[in-house]
Amino acid sequence: MSSSTDRGRRLLPLLPNHPLGRSAITCKYRCGDACAHEAPNTSGNSYFGDVVGEVVRRRGLLKAGAVLAVAGAGAGLVGTGSAVAAPEVEADRDLGGGRRRDGLNFTPVAPNTEDRVVTPEGYESAVVIRWGDPVLPGAPEFDFDRQTAAAQAKQFGFNNDFCGLVPLNHWNRWLMVSNHEYTTEEFLFRDWDADNPTREQTEIAWAAHGLSVVLVERDRRSGRLVPRVDRHYNRRITVRTEFAVTGPAAGSRYLKTSADPSGTRVLGTLNNCAGGVTPWGTILSGEENFNQYFANAGGVTDPVVKARLARYGLGGGATTRKWERFDKRFDVAQEPNEVNRFGWVVEIDPLDPDSTPVKHTALGRFKHEGANVIIARDGRVVAYMGDDERFDYMYKFVSDGRYKPGNSRHAREHNKKLLDQGTLYVAKFTGDSPAAEIDGSGRLPADGEFDGSGQWIPLASGNRSFVDGFTAEEVYVFTRQAADKVGATKMDRPEDVEPNPRNRRIYAALTNNTDRGKAGKEGATEINPRVNNKHGHVLEIEERRGDNTALAFSWKLLLVCGDPNSPDTYFGGYDKSQVSPISCPDNVAFDSRGNLWISTDGNALKSNDGLFAVPVEGRYRGRVKQFLTVPKGAETCGPVVQDDFVLVSVQHPGEVDGASANNPLSHWPDGGTSQPRPAVVVAWKKDKGRICG
Repeated sequence: MSSSTDRGRRLLPLLPNHPLGRSAITCKYRCGDACAHEAPNTSGNSYFGDVVGEVVRRRGLLKAGAVLAVAGAGAGLVGTGSAVAAPEVEADRDLGGGRRRDGLNFTPVAPNTEDRVVTPEGYESAVVIRWGDPVLPGAPEFDFDRQTAAAQAKQFGFNNDFCGLVPLNHWNRWLMVSNHEYTTEEFLFRDWDADNPTREQTEIAWAAHGLSVVLVERDRRSGRLVPRVDRHYNRRITVRTEFAVTGPAAGSRYLKTSADPSGTRVLGTLNNCAGGVTPWGTILSGEENFNQYFANAGGVTDPVVKARLARYGLGGGATTRKWERFDKRFDVAQEPNEVNRFGWVVEIDPLDPDSTPVKHTALGRFKHEGANVIIARDGRVVAYMGDDERFDYMYKFVSDGRYKPGNSRHAREHNKKLLDQGTLYVAKFTGDSPAAEIDGSGRLPADGEFDGSGQWIPLASGNRSFVDGFTAEEVYVFTRQAADKVGATKMDRPEDVEPNPRNRRIYAALTNNTDRGKAGKEGATEINPRVNNKHGHVLEIEERRGDNTALAFSWKLLLVCGDPNSPDTYFGGYDKSQVSPISCPDNVAFDSRGNLWISTDGNALKSNDGLFAVPVEGRYRGRVKQFLTVPKGAETCGPVVQDDFVLVSVQHPGEVDGASANNPLSHWPDGGTSQPRPAVVVAWKKDKGRICG
């Protein structure tokens, strides 16, 4: 995986014109073909924008920060051609000696369709760990054609997404935690028979889901991150691992099943997508497209239950994987409450390998992309979350208790309970431009920005509901419907939502929504300004006076993604001839300077997904630069940006239409005739210098 272009390598065919830039097989197994079905949100709540009063339009007292420059917003509007290239790099000399204030000194990678990880000149990369590599002692060597459930339960799982590092008391050692979001059975097994899966295949898939905890060490000589099979810390969490249910909905009648009449113990976690590392050294992981694992919702006749299942997107008949044949809990007709035990934020303590992971009901139940926290100035913990669905919502949670600093056992046990008591909110956004200026084309309004104000609307706190007609437990278990009732703002697939520790602003990846503006669907709004939004956008929120517990905020779109040559894109006001094209933002992260890093999922510009960096302050605000690309068919997930290395998860490599285990069209990362294997990759500078220097 050298940093220079290797023209001798075979290029994979471009993806066909599939919605969102993904292959059909990825859509089938990752989210249950969500975009092929009607969006579950059929509520009539309308957008609270289009305010034309001058006081509100100029944002008045809600404007928390200075107005940012929009110079260069119109640069590069030279047509809508589909061909995109790396930008011509302008001089980056801010401080002298070739160093920039933001530290992003690399030359951007050009869009490509290569079957490898491509990094900038002067950088290199290597695989840290891949599907089937040993995690627990006694794990056998991976053998694609001789897989067993027992082996997979000790090996690194499939389709790793979020990646987080929890430091140990050593300068170059961490516990690396990876989510294993889903399995693609047609790449997991040769001759996959979708109508007749075996029990062994099903149990292999159960073991390939979940999370892995792996001790890793940095080799300072080579720059690589090396996994260790550690007997104390390493851990596999699967569909069969026991979780404790905590918070105000624990023991709810909606969570009780024949196997768990207490409603407080759940087996497993499903479809774990993004997540975050807490200040107390635990991992938060979001259960996302859990609905696709549950069968036979079509047989439900109770209209209230039927509406609840529909709002979460449950299908009527058999599931793709047919797990319901081997465990009745995946059959809604037999266990109607089991589905309610998924869709939560889960917390794992990698520093305590004997601890029971938990599901936090106080953070609500929906298709959680993840959850990320910040300590407010008054010591309370604030968590931000997105519901990854077309026309669904953004949320935050503010704890009642206050964070205790330090690593003592007492402090950690106190902090691990902070997410069980507090107030859950959902977001309403108001635009500050007249409706006539938001026409769905992506053209900027007269004030030069998509921006406005907003507020966090309370849903529940402890046993108290703020939603008419809903008890508190109903708010937590059926959060989507409670948010519908209070008129939350419909968004374009809000995925990762994270606070920037440097400026305390909140950044959200709105991945795409090609249904916006279709007949019978909500049209363009200032917060979601394009119809047929196939490229997505990035939102910036600034809460009043920089207080993360505040209920009022101002907002603006930092990026409106796509081809910089297209007039419907916007890059923070920066000169569009000087940016990398970016499509379908998914996960976000921050470096030590506060620069935003964005990974993409489903690039609709017909090139591979990648990782991008963009300053959010100063003269380079909005200047997107592509740092790497992943192999064809893969998605870039879980970025971790350290001073001297970057980690990315390469998910579903080789998943292009027409490919399968019988016909692999990628052989990354092992080469030859090998099967493609999802993996974690580390990238670093060849001279061992700082990534953000």
